Amino acid sequence: MQPDLLGLEISKGELRRLTGFDPEDVFRPSIMADREKRLGFLINEGLVALALTPIIVGGIYAFIILPIIGSSIKLGIILLILVPIAVIVGRSLWRRFTCPQGLTILLDEVDKYHSVINAIDINDQLATSGNAQSSINDRDKVIAALQLIREDLVRALKTERILRDNKKLLANNQELFVNNLANLQALQLSSQAGEYAQFLNQSLQIALDVQAEISKLQSPR
Repeated sequence: MQPDLLGLEISKGELRRLTGFDPEDVFRPSIMADREKRLGFLINEGLVALALTPIIVGGIYAFIILPIIGSSIKLGIILLILVPIAVIVGRSLWRRFTCPQGLTILLDEVDKYHSVINAIDINDQLATSGNAQSSINDRDKVIAALQLIREDLVRALKTERILRDNKKLLANNQELFVNNLANLQALQLSSQAGEYAQFLNQSLQIALDVQAEISKLQSPR
């Protein structure tokens, strides 16, 4: 990946700092709709459940079953079956009730944003190998558009967190509602039809979705 694309990515560490959540702990229906992401999510949940099961089962067996019922292999086996299921269900419910809907939408937009970056990276690799023609001018416009979207995404994530923590703080942070939509539309109009025009259109759609979510965050609750 070229350096200008690497600089556009929003890392998991930055997302954690901006939102106050680990991105992996935010429940998003879009993850379950994507086969590859769903598989990774389920494997991760299974590993967490397996890691917690011995601790939970050991505690229940030592402090509840042994003092009350006594040694019971049957109950131990039942616990080993039920506890992992309970952990997975419990974590799923916890995510649903603790993760704000606005945050899940914005994180989905971050995923779309990264998808555009990955698509440009693939196009760059094809151009380098001589399998595709590339317009440097149009590529520069897409990179400029992605830089503007990155700024909007960061502002939107900050806004969502401020609203979540203390809505009164908005009076001192009105600059968070500034957006780059007009600049993105200007870039799209100046772009010629070609391979990068699609990337600009995708970028503009992400910006529109982010702006719509910011408007929802601004509206009285």
